[in-house]
Amino acid sequence: MHHALSVSELNNYLRELLETNPLLSDVWVEGEISEFKRHAASGHCYFSIKDAEALLRAVMWRSAASRLPALPRPGEAVLVHGYVSIYPQRGDLQLYADMLLPAGMGILHARFEELKARLESEGFFSLERKRPLPARPRRIGIVTGPQSAALHDMLTVLGRRCPLVEVLVAPCLVQGERAPDSIVAALNSLFQAGVDVIIVARGGGALEDLWSFNDEAVARAVFASPVPVITGVGHETDTTIVDLVADLRAPTPSAAAELVVPELPELAAEVASARARLDAAARASLSLRRDQVAEAARVVERHSPLRRVDRERQQADDLVRRLERSVSAAIQLRGVALAGVAGRLQILSPRATLARGYAVVRRADTGQVLTHPAQAAPATPLAITLRDGELRATVENGEG
Repeated sequence: MHHALSVSELNNYLRELLETNPLLSDVWVEGEISEFKRHAASGHCYFSIKDAEALLRAVMWRSAASRLPALPRPGEAVLVHGYVSIYPQRGDLQLYADMLLPAGMGILHARFEELKARLESEGFFSLERKRPLPARPRRIGIVTGPQSAALHDMLTVLGRRCPLVEVLVAPCLVQGERAPDSIVAALNSLFQAGVDVIIVARGGGALEDLWSFNDEAVARAVFASPVPVITGVGHETDTTIVDLVADLRAPTPSAAAELVVPELPELAAEVASARARLDAAARASLSLRRDQVAEAARVVERHSPLRRVDRERQQADDLVRRLERSVSAAIQLRGVALAGVAGRLQILSPRATLARGYAVVRRADTGQVLTHPAQAAPATPLAITLRDGELRATVENGEG
C-alpha cells in the first residue's frame, strides 16, 4: 500500500508536473472571454476562456495587464499566451496569462507580439544601445543563404560600390525548423572572424518563410553581437524581431549592402580632402618648426662664447681708450706743471741772471766763486763768466 498524500502534497506535485511540461509551460489558447474582472486594489485580472464544450480559468497579473491597449469584453474571441498550473489553495487548474490578443490575428502574429513585448521589456529595442555603422569598414560579414539571390545582389552592390572591401560570407539556412540554429552558428563564426559589421539578410517571402528571423535565439545572438548589425530581411513591408533588435534595418538585402559601404568617388573625394588637410597641417607644422629653430639659433647665438669674447673685446677696447685718454690727460697735466717749474727755474737760473748783464767771478786757479773783493789779492787770476762766454783777468788791487 502506497503512502497517502496530503491534499497540499498532491496539489504541489501536480503543479510541478504542469509547470515543467514543455507544452504547458509555453502555450497559446484560443477561446472566448467569459467573466472578466479586474481587481480594483491589486490590478490583477481574473477571467475564464471557453469554447462550446469547455471552460478554463485564467489570471493575468497587473504587470502584464498594464500592457494591454484595452481590456477585453465578455464574448470577445481572443488568443491567450501563458503557462498552465494549479492554484494549490483551491486545487483549481489555471492559465497564468502574460499576453492577450484578438483571435483574428493568427497564432504566428500572436507569437510575434508576445516575443516582441518580452524583448522590449528587456531593453532589446532601446535606441540608446543601437550603434552607428562604421564609416569605412575593411571587412564585412554576411549571414544569408549560400545560393540565394539576396547574396548575389549584395555581392554585386559591394563590388560596384567598394571593391576593395573584404567580404566574409557565413552561409546558413534561412527557412525551416533548423534555420534558427544555423543562423546563430553563422553569426557566432563571424563574431570570431574580426569583421567590422555584419549584414543579416534573406529575400522576401510569406510570414512563415521569414519566421526564423522571429526566433528568440536569433534575436539574442544579434543582440550579443560585438559589432554593429544591419538587417535586410524580406521586403520593405516585412518587419521581423531581428530587424527590431539590429542596430539598423534596411528595406532589402541590396539596400543593406548600399548602406554599409561608401562609393569609390566618395572615398576618392574624402582621400583628396584628407590629403589637402594633411598637406596644410604639414606645412603649418614645418613653418612652426622653422620658427622654433630660428628662435633657438638666436638664443644660442646670444649665449654663444664668441658673443662673450666679442663683448669682452669691446670692453677691453673701451678700457684701452679710457687709459689712453687718462694717460694723455696726465701727460698734459704733468707738462703744464713742468712748464711752470721750468719757468720758475728759468727765472732762478744763473744764465737768466747773466743775460741781464751780470757776471760770475771765480778764481781761475781754484774755481772759487768770489762774492767779496777781499777774497782776491792783487795778481790773483780770475775767470769771469758772462752770458755768451768767459773772460780772463788778473786782480791789480783790491779794496775791502
